[in-house]
Amino acid sequence: MFGSIEFNLSFLSSLLSIVLIDLILAGDNAVVIAMAVRSLPKDKRFKGIIFGSAAAVILRVIVTFLAAQLLLINFIKLGGGAVILWIAVKLFVEGAPEDKAGREAATLAQAIKIIVIADITMAVDNMLAVAGASHGNIFLLLFGLGLSIPFVVFTSNLLSMLMDKYPIIIYIGAAILGKVGGEMMITDPFISGLLSPPKWVVYLTEALFAFGVIAVGKLLVRRMRKTAQEA
Repeated sequence: MFGSIEFNLSFLSSLLSIVLIDLILAGDNAVVIAMAVRSLPKDKRFKGIIFGSAAAVILRVIVTFLAAQLLLINFIKLGGGAVILWIAVKLFVEGAPEDKAGREAATLAQAIKIIVIADITMAVDNMLAVAGASHGNIFLLLFGLGLSIPFVVFTSNLLSMLMDKYPIIIYIGAAILGKVGGEMMITDPFISGLLSPPKWVVYLTEALFAFGVIAVGKLLVRRMRKTAQEA
């Protein structure tokens, strides 16, 4: 039922593939987590990373079995991309280097909520890749999903510390999330079927959304600052 653990070439090949998949695809999720916990007090950041990652992985296990079917439904990726764009702008505004002094710290619960929503929305590719590499072996599937926790925890913890020291990383992180959101929307089955966009259009869309997230975020920060000054 749960798959066998046999240290043969096929098993080890699948195991190695899953490890590499987790390493390669952990980056986007780590960016979300790092930006989400950055506004927390430093003593609560690691808790946010641990709890958020753990909750997200538990949901990943459940969603993995439905991921392939979900991706074929029109508007799922379109809606998911919109959610990621909203989260990207929200996290940019909350962590904007220009407005650091006036920013209120988010709560641990808010950070975990953002992490879980963004992770599940963005992690479909990871879930499908791990599911494919496991070849139906439930042990390998659960191992792959569980292994993503330490990878993401380490990377996001490092990123959150670097964001304090190098605020430019916040811009890069927001741009990455914008790119992911744009890619999800332009590759939605409905949009793909309607427009059949060539690769260059997909890349252009990703770039526009990457810059768009930062532009909208900066506009909102300026508006909030102006409102605060007038109050």
